[in-house]
Amino acid sequence: MLEAILERCAGLDVHQETVVACLLTGPLDRSPKSEIRTFGTMTDELMELGQWLVDEGCTHVAMESTGIYWKSVWNVLEAFDLNLLLANAHHVKNLPGRKTDMKDAEWIAKLLRCGLIEGSFVPSEDIRDLRDLTRYRKKLVQDATSEKNRIHKLLQDANIKLTTHMSDIFGASGRLLLQKIVDGEVITMEFLETHMKGALKHKSNKLLQSLNGRLRKHHRDMIRFSWDHLIYLEQQIEQVEQDIRRRLTDKQEALDLLTTIPGVNEQAASIIIAEIGTDMKNFKDDHHLAAWAGVSPGNHQSAGKKNELGPGPETTT
Repeated sequence: MLEAILERCAGLDVHQETVVACLLTGPLDRSPKSEIRTFGTMTDELMELGQWLVDEGCTHVAMESTGIYWKSVWNVLEAFDLNLLLANAHHVKNLPGRKTDMKDAEWIAKLLRCGLIEGSFVPSEDIRDLRDLTRYRKKLVQDATSEKNRIHKLLQDANIKLTTHMSDIFGASGRLLLQKIVDGEVITMEFLETHMKGALKHKSNKLLQSLNGRLRKHHRDMIRFSWDHLIYLEQQIEQVEQDIRRRLTDKQEALDLLTTIPGVNEQAASIIIAEIGTDMKNFKDDHHLAAWAGVSPGNHQSAGKKNELGPGPETTT
């Protein structure tokens, strides 16, 4: 029989609309008393769960990291004086026992009572907020790139060959031309000679020739849709980046250290901080950090046979 190390602990089985909580209490040398309650997932109901656990003297609470529903439960219970642990679902599933014969919450509570659950890395609230922003910035950049690709495709469909003579049609000169196209204005040689930047000033004849395509109203309307969306996305990206910079103000030292790494600029450094935080006490050592990041493949070999499907990195938010 496994040795108990916690006198008062609880396991949570989290669902979209309910949370089943199993509270185990009692001396370590005896079988614990088990109490199971079901709570809703509305904020006031989760507050009731947290208060019940505190009133019962519970010290440690564990829940599985399956799905996204655990996040709201974690965010509410974080306000209580409880030691929260996020259990790797893969790890809990493979521990020996009779999980299929008992309720999930009770199984998690029993594993926690015996110290068999090692909490996965869950960063602090400010790091989680920063992570949301950096991941959203990535999504916005991807959306902006998609709109640029659509504009490229539409120009080619209309036989507008700007990309033949311009390396980036979304540079300063290219944007002037695209705005003219969207507005339905005639682009003249005089405009090209006056407004084109750098080496493009000497390509006015070729640029004018490349603009002589078969641009129909349909093409112009489609380009306008993508162009307006692109401008909006770029404004959103700038706002998100301002928020990211503001949240990194008190992490400037870590940011400066990371940018000393070859190939790591300020944006990459902000992503690293958002993903792993600044407190390296969350990781046992550098090998543990590398494994968590998924850059340290496991070598699972038995009886001369290698298992290529070893467990991945520990779960995070």
